[in-house]
Amino acid sequence: MTLNYLSDEFIAQIEKFSLRARLIVEGFIIGLHKSPYHGFSVEFSDHRQYNPGDDIKSLDWKAFAKTGKYYIKRYEEETNLKSYIIIDHSNSMSYNSGITSKLEFAKAFASALAYLMVSQQDAVGLLSFTNKITSYIPPRAAKSYLNIIFKELIALEPQGETKTVDVLHNLADRIKKRGLIVLISDMLDDPEEILQGLQHFRHQKHEVILFHIQDKQELNFDFKKETEFVDSESGEKIVVNPWQIRNDYQTEYSSAVQYLKTKCHQSFIEYNPITTSTTFSDCLLQYLIKRSKLN
Repeated sequence: MTLNYLSDEFIAQIEKFSLRARLIVEGFIIGLHKSPYHGFSVEFSDHRQYNPGDDIKSLDWKAFAKTGKYYIKRYEEETNLKSYIIIDHSNSMSYNSGITSKLEFAKAFASALAYLMVSQQDAVGLLSFTNKITSYIPPRAAKSYLNIIFKELIALEPQGETKTVDVLHNLADRIKKRGLIVLISDMLDDPEEILQGLQHFRHQKHEVILFHIQDKQELNFDFKKETEFVDSESGEKIVVNPWQIRNDYQTEYSSAVQYLKTKCHQSFIEYNPITTSTTFSDCLLQYLIKRSKLN
């Protein structure tokens, strides 16, 4: 089973980039990502003093010539990354003022990320949530495993309310080794609580990437006539003339986004705002180009 989001042309493009983790991650299999374990890779790490019983093949004779002391070379092992894609499919993700809903955009984005990670021999898992965890697929690195992830993504429908913080704490308690956490959500929840959940991952030394999905109307609020607004999760309704509240709305919305951006930066969480008015392929390619320049 495949998704129509992944054209051959687009796959060829994303395979040029490697979503290499910037933080040191744990693992044992030789792959693409840095590990705290010292093994037999070719990337030199540092020296330590020779101890009786050490393999003399690891002695650095150049260091001995300079210092008269015996030192052992240590190397940075490269390992597979365990990554977890967390996708919000609460009712607010159903909103669509253009070509695609936030949820369809998120599903396409997640499918491409999963394909990329498995293609570079990383293990990828998927967790979907509303106000609770609705499905959990643990990370695997096999390409055949993508069918399971794609099938789950296809089946996701908007439902229920959002309670992000409980989901994040739940997953953080499950994961024992450091890896990569990718949250894809419209962030229509208590921002302070969301940050607490994400900081839980950072406290455990995971790398965290947040993709904040927004519809252009959430940014512009350029409705032209009297409009009834319905909270897709609570069902609450209100009828207003948009021009009367536009300035206040945009001020509040911008303030919330700035809060997320600032707090993520302070917590070393990578914050990425993206809108559904840009094609998901362009968003991902721009992100991967930016990401590749950071490594």
